[in-house]
This record gives sequence, structure tokens and C-alpha cells, in this order.
Amino acid sequence: MNLLIVGSVAFDTVETPFGKVARALGGTATYGSISASYFASPGIVGVVGSDFDRKSVNILKRRGIDLEGLQVDPTGKTFHWSGCYEGDMNQAITCDTQLNVFESFRPVIPDSYRKAPFVFLGNILPDLQLEVLNQMARPKLVLCDTMNYWIESQPDQLEKVFRRSDVICINDGEALQFCGTSSIPRAARELLKLGARRIIIKLGGYGVQLYGKDSFFALPALPLTNVIDPTGAGDTFAGGFIGRLAKSRRLDENAFRRALATGTVMASYCVQDFSCRKTAGLKPADIDKRLTMLKECVRLP
Repeated sequence: MNLLIVGSVAFDTVETPFGKVARALGGTATYGSISASYFASPGIVGVVGSDFDRKSVNILKRRGIDLEGLQVDPTGKTFHWSGCYEGDMNQAITCDTQLNVFESFRPVIPDSYRKAPFVFLGNILPDLQLEVLNQMARPKLVLCDTMNYWIESQPDQLEKVFRRSDVICINDGEALQFCGTSSIPRAARELLKLGARRIIIKLGGYGVQLYGKDSFFALPALPLTNVIDPTGAGDTFAGGFIGRLAKSRRLDENAFRRALATGTVMASYCVQDFSCRKTAGLKPADIDKRLTMLKECVRLP
């Protein structure tokens, strides 16, 4: 186990113009770990309830994901999110959120996870992200994700997380909101001042940007004609990104750029079906094919 992923494990009910699923496997830790499992050996820390079925467990186990850190609370039910998408499907409309056992979740890192060299802090309460870092033994690289709710409600605690992270993964609107600016490059520079090595700015269907102290790199999204469900795409991207880094011999600029491309490819598969159906059944050749496509998208004559 060389990659720790902390976040939600959930059941999602999702409706898009292309169909609907009820209580499908979802959550940050789920999407992230499945994506990362093609390149690294992830273990997850999260919580589920008494309704978390064997079928869902087997989906994770078949990808070689370590579940020692997955807490099972028999007194309650698994976190359940219900949402829908309309139009261009760039924004989810939340219909219902039932935190259930996730409401009282406290991350307990197993001893066998504490020396994991790579850590992905999923989108959870900043105080919980800090609790995770306080239990770890000097990881080689920490990637953190967040959301606008924490930016609005706990900016000071979130800044503490950012200051202890090597890579901050954030979307364009969140970056502008946190930094109080209307310029994405300016927001990235402000975030870099907090001490991170790299800032990832996600642009949804328009691609992704990578900022370093002396570097900049950008990739478009792959041109897909059949986007079915965007749920989990950001977590899938982050899992592919840090999973690829965990496989790299050196964490130089080239490694970060390859990781960005890998995350982009994994996210492109995620959106082409509901839940993790597509990403859980990929073959290495599928990933290589789209990496080649992405290289062609950015190749200059």
C-alpha cells in the first residue's frame, strides 16, 4: 500500500438526460481509489453503514484496493447523495443529502497506512484533513481537494490544510473565491505562496491547468460525444493524477505533466457511464489509447 485516500464512500442516486441510477456506488474515496488502482496500490479510510453490501465491497477488492481503513458502523446507513443534471451537465443539482454515518466520521489511520508516501485528502471537513496529516509519518506528497462550502465556512482551517499540502486541486470558481480575485493565474500564484509545489485548476469540460513556481502547463478535455454522467469525474481525475505520481521515479515537471494527462484520461472514461462502471473495468490498453489521443491534441506541427 503506497497511497492513502481519505474521503467519502457513498451510495448515489443520479439522474441525467441519459438515464438514472439508484443507490449506485460513489464517493470521493471510491472514485479516487478505483482510478488510482491502475498505477498504484491504494488503501482507503472512510466509513460505511450496515447497508453497505458485498457487491460494493467486491468492486473495490477486485481493483486491489486495501480496505483495512474502511470503518463499518452497524448502527446506521451509508452516506447517500441524490442529484440530477440538466443542459450541458456542468453543474450538479443536489436533490437530497443524507450524511448518515458520515456525519460523525473521524478518520482513524491504521498503523499499516501511516507511512504511506502518497496521500490524497478528499473533499471533507478541513479539520478532518488536518487530523489525517497529524497521524501520518512525513508523506512524500500530499494532494488535497476542497469545495466552495469549506471556502465560505472555514477559510482559516482550509488555509492550514493548503499550507501542509504539496498539490492543491481546486476548480476555477473555488480558486477565484478563495483568493478574492477575478484572475485564474493570479489565484494560482497566491495559492503557490502558501507553500505548495503545484496548483491544479480544474476547468470542467474545458480542461485543466497546472501551475508551478516557474512553470505552466495546460491540457484540453478529450472531445467526447457521449457524456452520460459527470459525477465523480473530479475525484477520478485526482486519483489518476496521484496514482501516476506514485508510480514515478522522480517528482519532476515531466512527472507532474504525465500525471495531469493520466488524470484527464481517467476522468474521460468516468463520465461515459454511471457510477464507476466504466473505470472499474478498464484495460491498460484503453488508458494508453486515450493518452495517445491526448498527446495528439496538444502536439504542435
